[in-house]
Amino acid sequence: MQSTLAEFQETQSQETFTLQNSKLLKVRLENVTVQTKLGAMVAYQGEVKFEHAGSGGVGKFLKKQMTGEGQSLMKVSGTGEVFFADMAQDIHLIKLENDSITCNGPNVLAFDSGIEWDIQRVKGGAAGAMAGGFYNMSLSGTGWVAIISHGPPVLLNTGGAPTFVDAQAAITWSSGVRTSFKTDVNFKTLIGKGSGETVQMAFEGDGWVLVQPAEPFVAAAA
Repeated sequence: MQSTLAEFQETQSQETFTLQNSKLLKVRLENVTVQTKLGAMVAYQGEVKFEHAGSGGVGKFLKKQMTGEGQSLMKVSGTGEVFFADMAQDIHLIKLENDSITCNGPNVLAFDSGIEWDIQRVKGGAAGAMAGGFYNMSLSGTGWVAIISHGPPVLLNTGGAPTFVDAQAAITWSSGVRTSFKTDVNFKTLIGKGSGETVQMAFEGDGWVLVQPAEPFVAAAA
């Protein structure tokens, strides 16, 4: 049989997390457990077990219920190879080494067994409440983290000048960055799109923020 399928052959690697391509994550399991976004598995080979990760304890359960932040996770364990994706979004890998990052919960695809997660508050007063983003998901420890974005993102250095990002476009940022919320009027308002004020996240200090080229729809509070 002749075909052009050879370019899609499986990527070989000894790393736990490997990008098969920009839309597909390959996780190599050797009697370890990783946590991933619920429903993100698209294929696997080997003896692999899937189970709901639960809330991560009473404290995290209460935070998720009160804030709406966090992620529905599943635990994946065993021996084999598992492939993950989410609506063909772009996937980006970050390897933490006794470090931490903060993420928008829906943008977290998977993380290694050495990574702990929690929900933390972002300062910002009334502006933060308008953003629906008072809280975000923090990831800390040593291991791989897979982040997804709507399209190719841009990595901004926050150390050179105050940096402002649409609250729904900021998907992850480094631990050394100070964050807050602000409101402002932008060009969309002037041409009739939007309700008057927009909410932005402010980033200051040495570090970085990853920004996706999209603003996912967020339903207004009832």
